[in-house]
Amino acid sequence: MEWPPELLTPAEMARADAAAIAGGLPGLRLMEAAGTAVARAIRRRFRPAPTLVLAGPGNNGGDGYVVARLLEQAGWPVAVAALAPPAPGGDAAAMAARWRGPTRPFNAAEAGRAGLVVDAVFGAGLSRPVEGLVAAVLAAARGPLVAVDMPSGVDGATGAVAGFAPRAALTVTFFRLKPGHLLYPGRGLCGELVLADIGLPAAVLPAIGPRAFRNGPALWRLPVPGAEAHKYARGHVAVAAGPGMTGAARLVAAGARRIGAGLLTILAPDAATAAVLRTAEAGVMVATGAPAELLADARIGAWVIGPGLPPLAATLDLLRQAVAAGRQVVADAGALRAAAGRPVALAGCAVLTPHAGEFAALFGPPGADRPAAVRAAARATGTVVLLKGADSLVAAPDGRLAINSNAPPWLATGGTGDVLAGMVAGLLAQGMPPFEAACAACHLHGAAATRLGPGLLAEDLPAALPGLLAPMLLDAPPHFGHDF
Repeated sequence: MEWPPELLTPAEMARADAAAIAGGLPGLRLMEAAGTAVARAIRRRFRPAPTLVLAGPGNNGGDGYVVARLLEQAGWPVAVAALAPPAPGGDAAAMAARWRGPTRPFNAAEAGRAGLVVDAVFGAGLSRPVEGLVAAVLAAARGPLVAVDMPSGVDGATGAVAGFAPRAALTVTFFRLKPGHLLYPGRGLCGELVLADIGLPAAVLPAIGPRAFRNGPALWRLPVPGAEAHKYARGHVAVAAGPGMTGAARLVAAGARRIGAGLLTILAPDAATAAVLRTAEAGVMVATGAPAELLADARIGAWVIGPGLPPLAATLDLLRQAVAAGRQVVADAGALRAAAGRPVALAGCAVLTPHAGEFAALFGPPGADRPAAVRAAARATGTVVLLKGADSLVAAPDGRLAINSNAPPWLATGGTGDVLAGMVAGLLAQGMPPFEAACAACHLHGAAATRLGPGLLAEDLPAALPGLLAPMLLDAPPHFGHDF
């Protein structure tokens, strides 16, 4: 089953719980359902083994008491080690009172002896570092560790680790994923991730108004050409090539054309570069000279500026000309480096596509809260910012954020970012809004790499796109039409 796209921070999840309870859904029922989901997931994946449930004093610990009770009822040897007792009168205290099985000291020796450890200490909403006794106990686990909601120590909003966090074999969370489930380093500590339905109604979401999403087709629809479409109706992309680095422009061109752009022109800086480019793909047009003629052509709706270009004032000057002409500009590589420390120079672009180093040079280090940093960058520049990485982030100036989770590690090779920039521009040229274009390109980029597998080269990615696009487009109704 496909995960829902909405992502909830721990604070938003608390609001969802509170809204459901205010609507008449008892908190004890929710806690029982959460513990039931964890116990079920454990029984489906592991054989009975001496199990130690590490229970914190909050609701995460309350879930843990339910897990312990249900596993014991199923015949598992279970004990509970409590960091501290729950506050009297709460749901967690009620669940602790229902536990009649053995208890153990909360120490590293007990955790080390267990065949399976359930981490129900803190969950996703921890506001202080995990250190001292708690860190030592979690680190002592030798058997598989199952995390309730989130491995303790991982920030559910950012994926950052505060102090120490264990590496789980399985993490079971509830209702909606949190950003920290998809963002590294937290994502790498969750192990297998299970999202369980515990009876919370989706009707609580509109009042919360989630602004973070898991990237996927639920967030966007690809442009579908109508039966009478022609090459101009499918959009025209221009790419500025640099001298001596024609490969970058050619990769951009391939990405834009394979994603559906009807026409593509590479602007060469000189005759020698143009001669090299004309020996490449037959369907690519090559222009030389000043960019004014291409910029005057309103049919060329999207430009990619930066790949293969030097980080010089001339690169930024071309970018500003394209923005002033009303074109949709994707800024990457040399254009981003030319604006280092001066992100306002990129205002008016449609999409910025920095990797981590380029982002830091533009906006400063993102710190532990990368979602907040990328959102701030998008607001400051008025552009969509696509921060590339294993967990790429796409932020819009209005605060929307998408987290991409399908990129395999073999994308880490030269030129793949150029292909991505071309894909974004190709979708912009076909009429997709910038946020949706960046999200769709990022997702399809990862999907193509996954399909290709280890050993891929950047040159392989564009050719993998038709096989991904066909099932998404062949039965889709036309939309995002363009009349140039």
